[in-house]
Formats: sequence, C-alpha cells, structure tokens
Amino acid sequence: MFSGLSAFPLTPLDQGEIDEAAFIHLMERLTDAGVDAIGALGSTGNYAYLSRRERAQIAQLAVTHAGNIPVMVGISALRTRDVLDLAEDAQAAGASTVLLSPMSYQKLSDDEVFALYETVTRTLSVPLCIYDNPGTTHFEFSDELHGRIAHLPNVGSIKIPGVPADPDAAKARIERLRALIPAHVTIGVSGDPFAATGLNAGCEAWYSVLGGLFPRTALAVTRASQAGYAEEALRLSERLQPLWTLYREHGGSLRVLATAAELKGLVKSPCLPSPLRPLEGAGRQALSRVLDELQLT
Repeated sequence: MFSGLSAFPLTPLDQGEIDEAAFIHLMERLTDAGVDAIGALGSTGNYAYLSRRERAQIAQLAVTHAGNIPVMVGISALRTRDVLDLAEDAQAAGASTVLLSPMSYQKLSDDEVFALYETVTRTLSVPLCIYDNPGTTHFEFSDELHGRIAHLPNVGSIKIPGVPADPDAAKARIERLRALIPAHVTIGVSGDPFAATGLNAGCEAWYSVLGGLFPRTALAVTRASQAGYAEEALRLSERLQPLWTLYREHGGSLRVLATAAELKGLVKSPCLPSPLRPLEGAGRQALSRVLDELQLT
C-alpha cells in the first residue's frame, strides 16, 4: 500500500459540479494499468476547493471503482474538527489509508502540527500518510518533526517533496530521514521530475500526479527503478523533460495535467474549480505539442 506507484487522479468538474463519469473513467485508466495504489483528494484532486459532501462523494467513487487496488483519501482541512470529520467519511467509504497535510491560513508551529497528527492518529482505524507539501501549505517539516510524528500510532508513510537532483545528495537526504523514523514507515517521493532520483535513492513509493493521468508512463519509471535499473529509470524520466519544463513554467503540475486531460478528451473544459484556470493560448499550444511528442499513456 505504501510502495510502488501511488497514482493521484484529478477531481474533474463540469459546470462547477463533480463530473462523476469523467472521474470514473480516470479511475478505470488506473485500474487497467495496474497501479499499486490510488490517491484520491490530494492536491491534484483539488481537495481544498471541495465541500465535505463533495469530498465524501469522491472518496466513495474512488473506493467503489478501484477494484482490489488500495485507495488513499486526503483528509486535510484548516480545523482539526473538520479533519476528524473527513477522516470519518474516508473510513466510512472504505479507504485503505488517509493522507494528511498541515493545511493552514495562520502559519503553524511545529508543536501545533504535532498536536494535529497526534489527535488524528488516535482516532483512526486505518494507517495515515504524512503529506509534506510546503508549496501549498507553506509549512516546512524538519526531519526531526517527521521523526516525532512517525512514531505516533497508525503512521505508515511520509510523502516528501522532491529530493536533490544529485544522486548522492538524494541518497544522503533519504538516509537522514530514515534514521529518525520507525522501520515500518515508508518514504515516498512526490514532485514528478524528482521521482526517478528519489526511487533510486531508496524511496519505496512514488506519490505521482503524472501517474494519475498517464499511469503506464509513470509505471515504466517505477518498475525500472524497482528492478534495479537505475539508469533506465533516469532515462525514462529525462525523456519527460519537456513536461517537467511546463510544470516549472506554470506553477506546478496541476494546471498542466488538468489541461492535458482536457486536450486528451478525458474531461470537459474547464475542469478546474474556479478561480483556477487551465492553460490557455501559447501555454496550451505548447502543451499540445509536448503531448504529441511524448505520446504519454
């Protein structure tokens, strides 16, 4: 459940409402490809823009259409009270695990973040994945804080942001963190451009936005690294450099992959919650060319 490729699909909208048919189709692509796990309501799943009812709807759809693949459901919210409610909804839907980031408006302290995870893990009947995503939460975990939280009950994995590009530095970073956490807690890399390096450095999982839309492409990278073919994993990732460039140019992966889903006819346009907007004009044209060149699957 906390190893291999964990694919994070979009939550597509149509006229501001959940597009159930499109979401189910995205889920079918993931199950057909045979991903190792599915992550619903991550950042690409636009959890922060959805109501509790909408999030419960997506959690239920994800579990229903995942087949035998375990589903991780995001439960992040501003207030601990709401996180606990969302955890109940995810568990009621049949989620195999939950994903929690320290979402905030006021900047949180380390003690406040620890208290959040301490409170939530006490109530869970499923494992929890710590979601370290400073690009959206503006909270930066220290390795020491990760270590404190990882020793709480029901913690199963840590989803870290991208690792250093240098393979030796990446390995050293993973080893520093691993020395502070229990043996049963896995480390998963996010930040798609860094995935091959992270997997080669010892991360057990890739928590992948790319995999949520193009699972076979992401699986090729993952399986190469898992089989010990580090150079092949890096080569497959390097081939995707035009896509990684678009990530950097447009503030991350969300708008790029939402637009890609629109261009591929997998979702209706616009599929993002307002005020978010997909790529337009030159950016959209550049992405269309990249998709034609790369032939992602």
